Amino acid sequence: MPRLKGLAPVALSGALLTGCAGAVSDAYVIENDPGSVEHIEGSDVSRVTLTEAAARRLGVQTTRVVEARRGLVVPSAAVLVDTQGVWWVYTTGPAFSYVRHEVEVLREDGERTVLSQGPEPGTGIVTVGVAELYGVESGVGH
Repeated sequence: MPRLKGLAPVALSGALLTGCAGAVSDAYVIENDPGSVEHIEGSDVSRVTLTEAAARRLGVQTTRVVEARRGLVVPSAAVLVDTQGVWWVYTTGPAFSYVRHEVEVLREDGERTVLSQGPEPGTGIVTVGVAELYGVESGVGH
């Protein structure tokens, strides 16, 4: 196997480093903040508010909590369990704002989850983008 001599290793390392030049800088993220997190006084949760563009990039989709004879029904994709084993859904608010709401799961029936406690029937909840909202709220990734 031939060995690299002279300036070749330096040129190679320079070429490898330029591949990192496409990373988004912290200054760009701060100036173009995709959202904000505001702690809700008297609770352990925060309100996550995204810009319209950020919500679109994340592909956030929503539906409503449905009341059934056996309990509240939500899509299974809407339900998140945290590292402490607590179950949550994100409820929707005005202007792309979302709040984590604790729920009690009775059972999961494939694509639907039945809750014994949760948001009121008719409440908007997030079905796509749940993990991303949790990441924003908990500061993961930035």
